[in-house]
Amino acid sequence: MTESRNYRLVHGGGDTAKIPHVLIVGGGYLGMYTAKRLEKKLGAGEARITVVDPNSYMTYQPFLPEAAAGSISPRHVVVPLRKVFDRVRVLGGRVVRIDHGERTVRYEPNEGEPETIAYDHLVMAAGAVSRTLPIPGLAEWGIGIKTVEEAAHLRNHVLSRLAIADSTDDEATRRKALNFVFVGGGFAGAEAVAELEDMVRDAVRVHPSIKQEEVNFYLIEAADKILPEVGPQVGEKSLNQLRRRGIDVRLETFLESAVDEHIVLSDGTEFDAGTLVWTAGVKPSPVVAASDLPLGPKGHVDTSEYLTINGVENAFAGGDNAQVPDGREGFYPPNAQNAVRMATVLADNVIATLRGRKLTPYRHKNLGAVAGLGVGKGAAQLFGKIKLTGRPAWYAHRTYHLMAVPTFNRKLRVLADWTLGLFLRRDFAALPDMAQPRQAFEAASKAQVENGRLLRRVS
Repeated sequence: MTESRNYRLVHGGGDTAKIPHVLIVGGGYLGMYTAKRLEKKLGAGEARITVVDPNSYMTYQPFLPEAAAGSISPRHVVVPLRKVFDRVRVLGGRVVRIDHGERTVRYEPNEGEPETIAYDHLVMAAGAVSRTLPIPGLAEWGIGIKTVEEAAHLRNHVLSRLAIADSTDDEATRRKALNFVFVGGGFAGAEAVAELEDMVRDAVRVHPSIKQEEVNFYLIEAADKILPEVGPQVGEKSLNQLRRRGIDVRLETFLESAVDEHIVLSDGTEFDAGTLVWTAGVKPSPVVAASDLPLGPKGHVDTSEYLTINGVENAFAGGDNAQVPDGREGFYPPNAQNAVRMATVLADNVIATLRGRKLTPYRHKNLGAVAGLGVGKGAAQLFGKIKLTGRPAWYAHRTYHLMAVPTFNRKLRVLADWTLGLFLRRDFAALPDMAQPRQAFEAASKAQVENGRLLRRVS
């Protein structure tokens, strides 16, 4: 084992300074599962393990569309990291700079002054962020669905649009509130538009002035198909299914502008819309570019088949922030299925490096893909042969993800949400002010101050 460098922030030196330090940047699928396996396989004196992430939880992203639609509580799609680990240190904050040549990172805690953390072995599991384009108005009005906070906000926002439409007779205001635009026809976009359309269809029943035919959902996709992950046959059936539900799917179409919530499409269509959801791709976390690590042509960490970072020592990567060769002159897709399986190989290769043993290449054959498109509706391709749509695909989607979501606690809570949903109607309470919880208190305080001034003038 190599002697660890000074690790002043987390452990403060002492005898632990002689124990190699494994620093994991990111607490998502790859980071959490890698840390858990390292904790399980390594002895207490073999390495110190630290996970750095701005959040104290791992988000199970396949459930975000259902959380946005109210089928699953947002709290149940996240897994608290500190509940998962016994011997792993979790630091809440961001790594904003990586100097692998010096084996240090610049760390900004959620509160407090920036610090420098030294390490011996680095695992890049920083994941990805939404990839946006310089489309006028997108940054001002667009909503992502990459985090649980965005999913909760989207649910509140959509329900608040229904409340606005139900509370006015102004036709322009109603039309704008009842137009919902989703950009991106991959998994995130197709699932989000389908789940939210399903929720709104139910919610319209409790808004007496709104008729279903007044509600318009648009799915805008630049390619000539949606859901490429499930194959052309299932994708085509899913497209037809969405259109039969009244969702206006525009293929080979681009969003050109969204200034002042006025949507302009490349096919010449223009209309106002109070909701714009952007799901058109992701890019590696910004910390990847803020490093001296070798990068690929699209800005991902350049990674070998052993999940080591090419050209440097004692550095590993996988998941959304890496390009991992698949042995067929291509790269593995950045999805949850690969991230979870990469974690096992990556952790084992970190252990092999610590123990001076041979590394194992990552090899994985795609098991298929499943998508939920609302209650009782879905799309699936399993093992390359089994193609499902409708209710069978929906069962496959729920079965797979119930098995895949981490921890028994979260499996039970998700199952309880689904079971209650079979017997109880959806909850349509919108809480749009949760994003600014002090708004009412601040308004009351301001009013009190104004009243005090008024009384002083009168007296």
